Amino acid sequence: MGTLTSLKQLRYLVAVSEQLNFTRAAESCFVTQSTLSAGLKELEAVLGARLVERDKQTVLMTPVGVEVVDRARAILAATRDLVEFAAVAKGPMTGLLQLGVIPTIAPFLLPPFLRRLRERYPALRLALREDLTANLLSRLEGGRLDFALIALPYDTANLLVAPIFDDHLWVVARKGDPEVKAIKVKVSSSLSDRLLLLAEGHCLRDHALYACGESTRGPSGDMEATSLLTLVQMVESGLGIGLIPEMALRSGLTESPNLVVRAMAKPNPKRTIALVARRSTSRREDFEALLELLRSAPILQAVSVA
Repeated sequence: MGTLTSLKQLRYLVAVSEQLNFTRAAESCFVTQSTLSAGLKELEAVLGARLVERDKQTVLMTPVGVEVVDRARAILAATRDLVEFAAVAKGPMTGLLQLGVIPTIAPFLLPPFLRRLRERYPALRLALREDLTANLLSRLEGGRLDFALIALPYDTANLLVAPIFDDHLWVVARKGDPEVKAIKVKVSSSLSDRLLLLAEGHCLRDHALYACGESTRGPSGDMEATSLLTLVQMVESGLGIGLIPEMALRSGLTESPNLVVRAMAKPNPKRTIALVARRSTSRREDFEALLELLRSAPILQAVSVA
C-alpha cells in the first residue's frame, strides 16, 4: 500500500476550495500559508494529480480537485462522527454540540428553546451558527456542524430529516392598503407585482415566490431585504407587501399601528421547520432529544389579525 493522505491535508484542500484564497484558507485552518501550501503539494504528490491551479491573482480547483474535495468532505465528516461516537459513549446531550440555524428561524424560535435546553441538559455546551441554508448544509455535510434547523421545501437528499412543525406565511401590508381589504387575501397579479422579497440565498424568498405563483424573477425589482426586520420596515414605509412566517408574527415583529396582518386564502402557503443531520451521525440520541424538545415548545399560539 502506498503513502496515505492525512486528514490535515484534506482539511487544507477543502479550505482552499471554499475560500479560493490561500491566505484566508490558511487562517481558517490556523496554520501559516507556507504550511498549507506544503501540505497541498504533498497531497498532490501522493494522489499523483493536480488539484489546484494558482497564479498571482486567482485560485481555481481542477476537475479532479473538485471531485477530491467532495470525497474529502465525506471523509472528514465520517472522521468527526467516529470521534463523536467515542465521546457520546459518556452519555447523550453532553459535551459540545454544534447547531446551525437559518436567519428566519433563529431570532424567533431560539430564545425560549435555549432556556429550556439549558435547564434540561446543563452538561451540554451548544455552539450556534446562523447562516443561509446552503452554507449550513455544506458545513453539515463537511462535519463542521452536528445538526441544522432549516425550512422545507429544500433539497435535503442524503440527509436525515425530521419535520418539526408547519409555519404558515401571512400577508403583511401597510394599514389602508387595498390589497388587504378582505380577511383572507387571494393570490393576484397585483399582489405578485408588489411583493417584497428577502435577498438571494434566503429560502424564504423562494417560498414567498412559490406562494404567489412566481418561480425565478423578483417582482419588486431592486428592492430586496437582508432580514425580516428590514422587510417589515419596508412594508411599513409603503414600499410593498410582504409574506411573513407565523413564528415572526408571534414574536411581535409586525406589532405596529401602521401594519395589517392577513391570512392567505387556501391553499395556505407554508414552510416546514425541520431538524437535519448527516445519516452517518453518531449522535442519534442527541438528535432525538433535541427533536422532542423542539416539538414540545409552546410555539403555536394564535396570531391576531386585527
